[in-house]
Amino acid sequence: MSPTSVSQVQSADRARRANSSSDRADRTAVDSGQVKPLLGASLAELTEWVQQQGQPAYRGKQLYQWIYEKGVRSISEISVFPKQWREEAANVSIGRSKIHFRSVAPDATVKYLLKLADGQIIETVGIPTEKRLTVCVSAQVGCAMGCDFCATGKGGFKRNLAKHEIVDQILTVQQDFGRRVSHIVFMGMGEPLLNSDNVVAAVKCLNQDVGIGQRNITISTVGIRDRIRQLAEHQLQVTLAVSLHASNQRLREQLIPSARPYHLDELIAECREYVKSTGRRLSFEYVLLAGVNDLPEHAAELANHLRGFQCHVNLIPYNPIQEADYKRPNPHRIKAFVDVLNEKKIAVSVRYSRGLEADAACGLIAGFAGLDGGC
Repeated sequence: MSPTSVSQVQSADRARRANSSSDRADRTAVDSGQVKPLLGASLAELTEWVQQQGQPAYRGKQLYQWIYEKGVRSISEISVFPKQWREEAANVSIGRSKIHFRSVAPDATVKYLLKLADGQIIETVGIPTEKRLTVCVSAQVGCAMGCDFCATGKGGFKRNLAKHEIVDQILTVQQDFGRRVSHIVFMGMGEPLLNSDNVVAAVKCLNQDVGIGQRNITISTVGIRDRIRQLAEHQLQVTLAVSLHASNQRLREQLIPSARPYHLDELIAECREYVKSTGRRLSFEYVLLAGVNDLPEHAAELANHLRGFQCHVNLIPYNPIQEADYKRPNPHRIKAFVDVLNEKKIAVSVRYSRGLEADAACGLIAGFAGLDGGC
């Protein structure tokens, strides 16, 4: 194993440890005398908290509504609360981040750089259509996976996001667009299953408190041993999207260094178990790189892995970044790949990423790396 790959595996191990340490807290409890952010708390938790502050129980429902429906950033904004208590609780954090930068692409996709309480920067993308508003959510600050073709992985891993930092991204987009978010994809910065505790907690909060159906939420993963199996145990109704990007183990290790200890056959087997356990169809993401993984023989090899599988393949023509020399395949090569999968009876579609002009498309997250607290 090369020095680079050793470093990347060690970085992934640090991310796993972070998942079970301080980031596991949902940041809604009292710790060392300091009240942690209220965003992410349930109605029952908020009701208990206001009573601890000497307020009547019904204030809990008011607080809940103002946090999740009105999107307040400070208790001082809650006009139905007594003025004295608003002043006393003014320093209690709701847990909302600040929009550090906002960029709009010609197709109306909006990329946000959000500045967290500790100064770290994360990226969120709002993707509107006539009937939908989808949010591409980050699960970590940076990423430990080191995928060779992805901008985010070039900056390394910083830390996991807490539950409230994930939920905040949806509220930010919802408020900025002035319409309800309908769909969520965990396809922003980071590996969601290396922050599974907080991601699962955020999904439940977004479903129960923000009102977004679990079937409208997609969790993406590059594939971490046993984590897909563990996710299945939660029996969520989300869609799982597994980033394959290669049709064999050798090529996958080349493109995704973190894949070395987890063989493709083992990953596919765990995916089959997930479908059997949850009854949910699974998607496979496959970035097409010209001359690397886009040949008809690659398509045939991929089809052999997926034979008899309740799944769907999303082909993503590569979005070039300055840090990598890969190129996007031409339309004829893309069609040839699709034709092979169709011939093999594999459900397939081509996803042309939106937000290219805002550096918000797949693989371009972290295009503004190096800003304050940088990601």
